[in-house]
Amino acid sequence: MSLPVDASTADAPGTRRALAVAGAWTFTPATHRDGRGLFRTAYDERDHRAFAGAPLFPLAQVSTSRSRAGVVRGIHFTRTPPGVAKYVSCVHGSVLDYVVDLRTGSPTFGAWDVVRLDAEHGRAVYLPVGVGHAFAALSDDATMTYLLSGTYVPENELALSIHDPRIRLRLPRPVGRDAPVLSARDRDAPTLAELDAAGLLPDHSTSTALEAALGGRLPRPVEETA
Repeated sequence: MSLPVDASTADAPGTRRALAVAGAWTFTPATHRDGRGLFRTAYDERDHRAFAGAPLFPLAQVSTSRSRAGVVRGIHFTRTPPGVAKYVSCVHGSVLDYVVDLRTGSPTFGAWDVVRLDAEHGRAVYLPVGVGHAFAALSDDATMTYLLSGTYVPENELALSIHDPRIRLRLPRPVGRDAPVLSARDRDAPTLAELDAAGLLPDHSTSTALEAALGGRLPRPVEETA
């Protein structure tokens, strides 16, 4: 399947890299392989404290989704407040994972970035409070895990159209050429302009305050760290 952008898996093991959305970053863990298979640590609180000064966030929920190739889920976000931070990875198969800045007043409002997540490399993405999330499944049985700072409350979960003309996500071909497989909710999701007019987009300052409250301190800007 042809990818729309450079979403390679070339990050060195043990590397964190900032994404184009302020406060979002990706982490590639070290993978230890032998004749039995492999072992990796997807998250180590000591390591995270060393770079962020605080734990990831108080864990409230862990969820899993499984999707067939061609499925697109998103763009999803949580009403803010309360807001939810996420740490996501793909534990089987592969996906293109999209991070979209929906925080009005953010220096990167409307920007997005994409990362290839797969079971082979174990890369994970951190999404701060107020940021939208989507992914396109590149393989059958693509299985995602979500570590969440808040629990699921249906009335707080919102969606933005993946076809929004302001965001202009570039989806992988043939997903980008043919109609992607969407839920009814995602197929009928409003545009950014409609969400803004309804007052449903997260505010950057509110999101930042909620983010800081999760761990007592925001992570410092991430370049590339080993």
